[in-house]
Amino acid sequence: MRKNIAVVILAAGLGTRMRSDKAKVLHKVAERPMILYVVEAARKAAGDNIIVVVGHQAQKVREIISKTAELHFAYQEKQLGTAHAVLCALPHIPDHCDEVVILCGDVPLIFSETITGLVEDHLACCRDISLLAVELKNPYGYGRVLLDDNKQIVGIIEEADATAEQKKIKLINSGIYCINKRILQGALPKIKTNNNQEELYLTDLMAIGHKEQRKMGLMVSADEIQILGVNNCQDLEEADKIMKKRMRKIS
Repeated sequence: MRKNIAVVILAAGLGTRMRSDKAKVLHKVAERPMILYVVEAARKAAGDNIIVVVGHQAQKVREIISKTAELHFAYQEKQLGTAHAVLCALPHIPDHCDEVVILCGDVPLIFSETITGLVEDHLACCRDISLLAVELKNPYGYGRVLLDDNKQIVGIIEEADATAEQKKIKLINSGIYCINKRILQGALPKIKTNNNQEELYLTDLMAIGHKEQRKMGLMVSADEIQILGVNNCQDLEEADKIMKKRMRKIS
C-alpha cells in the first residue's frame, strides 16, 4: 500500500441495460453489492485515499460503502461522461497524493494485486499516464487502443466512434488508469464532447497526452476476467458465477 496514491472509483451510473431502477453498482455479485469488491481491492492498494463518485441513488450507495469504510465521496449531479465524473472527484483528492488510479465501480472481479502492479509499473517507467489494457478475441463494445508504428499509444477510440478498420483491433482499454495528478488536473479541462455520445470521455486523455508528448504506456494484463464490466443482466450472472467459484476455492 502506498500513501501517495489516490483511487477514484466511478460509481454514479444507473445502468439502464440492467433492466432495473437500482443504481448499477448496487446490483449484487455473490450476495454483495458489486461496488464493495472494487472498494476492497482499492483500499488494499491505497488505504483510505479513495474517492467514490456517486450519482444515481447517491445516498444509498454512500450508506452501503460507509458501513465498511470511511472514504471520500464526490457527487456527479448529471452524468456527462467519465471525464466529467473524474472532474467532480478532483477537489476531493488528498493534497499528499501524487498519482491517481481510476477504476470503474462495475468491475467487481479486479484484484488489488493488479491495481498495485499497474502503479508499480507506472512509477518504475516514470510515466505521466499508464493504462491497463487487455487483448480480446472478441473486443466488441470496448474502446480500442490505438498505437503508432513504434507501438506508442496515440489514443483510444470508443466502439460507437470507431471505423470498421479500428474495430478489428484486439487491444482494448480496461478503463483502469494510473495518472500523475498534475497531468490529470491540466488535461481534464481540455476534453471536449466531440463524439457520437456528446459526452466527456476520459479516454481522450490519451490523445491529449500524445499531442502534448507526455510519457505514456500500457501494462497488458493476461487475465481478461478481471476487467469484465457488468453492463447487463448477462454480465451480472457471469460475474456472480466467477465470484462464487473464487470463494469456493478460498474456503
